[in-house]
Amino acid sequence: MPVQDPETYAVIGAAMEVHSHLGHGFLEDVYQEALARELTIQGVPFARECELPVHYKNERLPCHYRADFVCLASVVVELKALAKLSGAEQKQIINYLKASGYQRGLVLNFGTERLQYDRYAP
Repeated sequence: MPVQDPETYAVIGAAMEVHSHLGHGFLEDVYQEALARELTIQGVPFARECELPVHYKNERLPCHYRADFVCLASVVVELKALAKLSGAEQKQIINYLKASGYQRGLVLNFGTERLQYDRYAP
């Protein structure tokens, strides 16, 4: 991860700390709780279960997405606990970015032996 992006670097670092303590094999909810605690410990501001409205022709639709976290008011974070990412996760985070207007997103997968992370910027 480039040093030029300290915000995503901080989130990935917190996720690595969680993964180093818990390993893989837990449900996604466990990692969500642990990451929230670790972000707090590391002083990384975040909001959980953030509603991301969807607009069509400048009109808000009644549906929305829900991101696991928005960190530092600028990074959409989606957590997974999968044995293997399928590619659908990439589409999911890209849609979150389009809907929210945020410029950066992370998919963090705790379901493998080593933490997997992918950074997205449209």
